[in-house]
Amino acid sequence: MRFLPAFLLLLPVSAPAADVVEFIDGRYEQTASMAQTMWELAEVGYQEYRSSELLQEALRAEGFSIETGVADIPTAFIASYGSGKPVIGILAEYDALPGLSQAAVPYRSPIEGKNAAQACGHHLFGSASTMAAIAVRHWLEDSGGRGTIRLYGTPAEEGGSGKVYLVREGLFDDVDALLNWHADDENSARARTTLANRSAKFRFRGVSAHAAGAPHRARSALDGVEAFNHMVNMLREHVPQETRIHYVITSGGSAPNVVPDFAEVFYYVRHPHAATLKKIWPRVEDAARGAAMGTGTEVDWEIIHGNQPVLINETLAKMMDTKLHELGGIEYNAEEQAFAEKLYATLSEPQLRLGSQQEIQPYDVSLGYGSTDVGDVSMTVPTVGVRVATWVPGTSSHSWQAAAAGGTSIGFKGADLAAKVLALGAVEMYSQPRLLRQAKREFDERRGDDFVYEPLLGDRDPPLDYRK
Repeated sequence: MRFLPAFLLLLPVSAPAADVVEFIDGRYEQTASMAQTMWELAEVGYQEYRSSELLQEALRAEGFSIETGVADIPTAFIASYGSGKPVIGILAEYDALPGLSQAAVPYRSPIEGKNAAQACGHHLFGSASTMAAIAVRHWLEDSGGRGTIRLYGTPAEEGGSGKVYLVREGLFDDVDALLNWHADDENSARARTTLANRSAKFRFRGVSAHAAGAPHRARSALDGVEAFNHMVNMLREHVPQETRIHYVITSGGSAPNVVPDFAEVFYYVRHPHAATLKKIWPRVEDAARGAAMGTGTEVDWEIIHGNQPVLINETLAKMMDTKLHELGGIEYNAEEQAFAEKLYATLSEPQLRLGSQQEIQPYDVSLGYGSTDVGDVSMTVPTVGVRVATWVPGTSSHSWQAAAAGGTSIGFKGADLAAKVLALGAVEMYSQPRLLRQAKREFDERRGDDFVYEPLLGDRDPPLDYRK
């Protein structure tokens, strides 16, 4: 079918919608304060107790009803305001990454005693989404609009697939459309899909002995891991070229003179199509079995997480692109400019020039090589996301530079812009039933009549201790 261009779906922004921008500007300090607190807490996946409660407190104070501990996850929650249809959802994330400890300065400066950092900007994601939901709640009340605004507090995006468990529990089934955003080094509303992803921890078990005195009595679990890694690295030549495989050895022994009887390696395997990923994965498992057989060890594995690719929705993406252009980019003050120039000098081969944070990148349909549990949500409900320049242009996610900028007003300004574009997008959805109908038609066509949702992590329980 032919989808209508976004400009045919849009009406001029109403005065109440314009008031949403003013409302968010007036709450800038609150948004920044929430983001700063979560940046300092830097709580990793499924351990975000204080970060989750911080957002809940802000929403509770605005009259939202809150359901906590959803999908058997203590740090997940759903906050709702209003009643009836349409139901518009907004996602909020707040987990940090292990490692990459960093002060809010434009040079490498780890914080002593701190073992995690907001190097992917989820503290900004959570605070901006919360403020957007609050702004929409006031717009519904002030305008007499009908419908429900719902904020989903979703933990453990980084390798924990928190949203998948909410999808599996049917917690998005009554949602008409869902908005999300992510921290980035650019401003864009590209219709960007992602890679499907599955991970597992492979655990090898052998026999310990003195490495010099009695090595013949031992069977090295570390040998099993190393043989496994070697076999997978040879496999790379014989899988589709879009495949991504990466790993870290999380346990390899404690002393060179003790043959380790336990070793563990943590694998990610990705591909643009879930069906292809599911064909590659058994070959990785076979390599683990072969490595164990060849080294006289035993192996088992635990699936940790799995994400579907994002199902794009151009109807909503083009609408959000229009909203982003209406708002414009990020302007640095003199202090922020000086910070950005110093940090920019530390970047390796930056893809964007300094100053591009003021611009909106061209709309297109593209493939991103990351993965996200937003993909599973997008297979359930029409979903749209935007990217906002919370980092200095050229910065990579999962870097100390991202963590540094995210703890400054550069990051907080980006969160403020993200809150505005999310809120305006939601207002547009409430105001134009035709937009939601068109988005649903596109969603149904792209997903296909024969689609059956299958979580790539299977039927396992949430891995609440995967970061411990």
